[in-house]
Amino acid sequence: MASSEKINAPNAPKPVGLYPHARRVGNLLFLSGIGPRDPQTDGVPGLERSPSGNFTAFNFEAQVHSVFKNVRAVLEDSGARWEDLVDVTVFLTDMQRDFHTFNRIYAEYFKDNQPCRTTVGINSLPTPIAIELKCVAVVSG
Repeated sequence: MASSEKINAPNAPKPVGLYPHARRVGNLLFLSGIGPRDPQTDGVPGLERSPSGNFTAFNFEAQVHSVFKNVRAVLEDSGARWEDLVDVTVFLTDMQRDFHTFNRIYAEYFKDNQPCRTTVGINSLPTPIAIELKCVAVVSG
């Protein structure tokens, strides 16, 4: 059985459960689900709530840029690069509303590297976010 190395990325938001940011097995790097929470504040970019907890502002584009930033942080803290990504699974809480916006922004980030991709519509995520990515990278060395 191949050994694996747990990786906790100091530049990414803390996991919301008992799991590492990533695990490396041989030259494969498996990232846990990565969302858009800000690593410093733990807040969700573009999300504002009223004192009663209801959403008052929502910015999906800000969440997309933030989730890509967080994926990049986990990759770099793991010794990998953006270009090493080979598979991306995207979870969207509102496929109809957000897919086209996500696709447009995704194309900006992946014009040079085009990993395999699956996009799945789901009902909810564990925190008040609208997007989460699950990624696999191939790391040299």
